[in-house]
Amino acid sequence: MKKGILLIVITIMLGYAVWDFMDSDKNNNTSDATLEEDASNGSIDETGENDPDIVIGLEKGNRAPDFELQTLDGDLVKLSDFRGSRVMVNFWATWCPPCRAEMPDMEEFYQNKDVVILAVNLAETETSVDDIHTFVDDFNLSFPILLDEVTEVATMYKIQPIPTTFMVDSEGIIQYKAFGAMNYDLMVQEFEKMK
Repeated sequence: MKKGILLIVITIMLGYAVWDFMDSDKNNNTSDATLEEDASNGSIDETGENDPDIVIGLEKGNRAPDFELQTLDGDLVKLSDFRGSRVMVNFWATWCPPCRAEMPDMEEFYQNKDVVILAVNLAETETSVDDIHTFVDDFNLSFPILLDEVTEVATMYKIQPIPTTFMVDSEGIIQYKAFGAMNYDLMVQEFEKMK
């Protein structure tokens, strides 16, 4: 019985991943054009730091695209608000087993290091916001949980597998990108490489 349920859950997850990948491919050209257009007209990086030598993008060495989302507590948070601090931007969902696996390590990392964690929940994929609240309570998470209610930021960041993590240095530059769950040691290792 348990094997049957597990098989059904895995089939659904794989089906969703394939659908999401195919849907994402359709939007990639639009996303690239939108990202370039937003970067050229300054609507992504509204910090006044429009250095022509810095490319806004998703690769190591690029400035991370700015975004603004509401937290689970109702506050508005922008990535650029944390310029001057090292930031871990993590895309996740409550139903994702690797996301669940890395959350205790993320909490330990948050408690032990001088790091900002912006945990961007793909709220559109959740059954309800109550599930997110329950998850946060169950895991005793104290870092900010941001709600990407229509997966706008996930689309901007071209998120396909979750969890996906970006380590952003104090100048807003991407220094590391991880697909899949990270453990505490890897978080610390990549964090200590950043300025």
